[in-house]
Amino acid sequence: MSHLQETPEGTRLLLHVIPRASRTAIAGLHDGRVKLAVAAPPVDGEANDAIMRFLAKALGIPRDHVTIVAGQTGKKKTVAIAGLDPAAVAVALGLLP
Repeated sequence: MSHLQETPEGTRLLLHVIPRASRTAIAGLHDGRVKLAVAAPPVDGEANDAIMRFLAKALGIPRDHVTIVAGQTGKKKTVAIAGLDPAAVAVALGLLP
């Protein structure tokens, strides 16, 4: 799963974000990344905040365990998830076939 990378701290998740969607939800895969539709607009960090809140809730972890480490202003983002391995992230987000 190239969209999930194991790190010493946990997992790196590669995202392709679609802002201003009708609702925030996982929308499949796109170009080796997890496609995430986000209801929030990409203004003043609103979409980034919505991404981190959504992932924390879906993964059942505190919000401060989810950090955008690359791509803060673009559609392609890398998110660090502390304390969970890639398999646990894949199960929680429904990314397994």
